[in-house]
Amino acid sequence: MDADETEIRLEKPSTALRRGWTTGACATAATKAALTALLSGDFPDPVEITLPKGETPCFPLAREILTEDHAMAGIIKDAGDDPDVTHGALVIASVRRLPTGDGIVFRAGDGVGMVTKAGLPIPVGEPAINPVPRQMMIQVVTALCAEHGVSPDVEIEIAIGNGAELALQTWNPRLGIVGGLSVLGTTGVVHPFSCSSWIHSIHRGIDVARAEGYAHVLGATGSTSEKTAQDFYKLPDIACLDMGDFAGGLLKYLRAHPVPRLTIAGGFAKLTKLGQGALDLHSGRSQVDMVWLADHALQLGAHVDLKQRILSANTAMEVLELTREQGVDLPAAIAVAARSIALETLRGAPVEVDVMVMDRAGKLLAHAR
Repeated sequence: MDADETEIRLEKPSTALRRGWTTGACATAATKAALTALLSGDFPDPVEITLPKGETPCFPLAREILTEDHAMAGIIKDAGDDPDVTHGALVIASVRRLPTGDGIVFRAGDGVGMVTKAGLPIPVGEPAINPVPRQMMIQVVTALCAEHGVSPDVEIEIAIGNGAELALQTWNPRLGIVGGLSVLGTTGVVHPFSCSSWIHSIHRGIDVARAEGYAHVLGATGSTSEKTAQDFYKLPDIACLDMGDFAGGLLKYLRAHPVPRLTIAGGFAKLTKLGQGALDLHSGRSQVDMVWLADHALQLGAHVDLKQRILSANTAMEVLELTREQGVDLPAAIAVAARSIALETLRGAPVEVDVMVMDRAGKLLAHAR
């Protein structure tokens, strides 16, 4: 575990992990169950859907209501063994028929957010239901309506229990998604600890910043370093990308979708690993190389006897203290090395980069630009 900042994601267990289902898959299954009941009078329980890659999971219903012109079905989301904020949430679909020609209309119920900023794959003013879940629900509605000989003119309202509160634990407020969660999923399947949702959030954050015209974004390894850098540059929240350990995910997306200026901020240990060339900064996937640190310290004028003390150190922060005692500015070297790796990863993309190295309290130790 890196000592300069609190870990920001859970360690992956060593045992086999159980897959789960996305909110998009749950919403699709709930939509199919509700519309089936509205058209036939009976709820299928469990309800089976077909995912984009051909899998056909079944979902038990947790709630159902049927009236003459309205049907509602609810499904408890099972994210498997992934530490998903929406695991256990009730995903509800309410459907009703619309006049011929109105088409399929999506509404945001309680706990589902509305898009208020450009740059996301859904237009401003629409419910935060992503394109793949929308398409899955459209296919279900189209097929069921054809089967029953009626026109596919249906209103679908998706709600998520406690979604407004859960959304505060996500990126949605920064992305301009107001009032609740997003209905997400590209395959319908949640792969435990794949980190795909985190990287997806980084990408969407860049998209929104670009669409809003921001020329300067910040990627930080943790909240302490983010606050220092954000205050230093007086950046709005929307320009702050929760990079965490995923330096590679941030830099590779910026390579294809550049923003004029990027600041990378982080603790001494995390940015040491970036300076060494690691693009995943998690303690389980990259380690601080004490030999590398010792060599840099010697190049900066450290006494030769310091090398063995560095090689015997337990943490990067211990190395930092040892070099401070001899007046060796190791953070400056780390900042330069990290900036070099960032520029190398960007491969000539038109992005100016500066790197800020912090201590555990958020004090700025070095700034390479």
